[in-house]
Amino acid sequence: QVHLVESGGGLVQAGGSLRLSCAASGSTFSINRMAWYRQAPGKQRELVALITSGGTTNYADSVKGRFTISRDNAKDTVYLQMNALKPEDTAVYYCNAILPLGGFWGQGTQVTVSS
Repeated sequence: QVHLVESGGGLVQAGGSLRLSCAASGSTFSINRMAWYRQAPGKQRELVALITSGGTTNYADSVKGRFTISRDNAKDTVYLQMNALKPEDTAVYYCNAILPLGGFWGQGTQVTVSS
């Protein structure tokens, strides 16, 4: 079992930056992969970025070059640094952890980018 708590969302102007954090607790030693997803109103949840236990990262094409995912294993925390934000980045951002026995989600944090 893993519990995830996101923080760092908010309102920012286009071109601005935000850093999201996802703190994990519980059986964190079993986590294979952590990721950030987002869901905009009326749209499906989509993968934004992921990082494996080995440190390999992958990004959605729409955020490449602007967003960076990283992890601090000592703090069991994953970050999403978001730069050059656009209005289309507006969404609820969710943290996700994948373990051998299943996946877990955080409660989500709202990111709103004004034009």
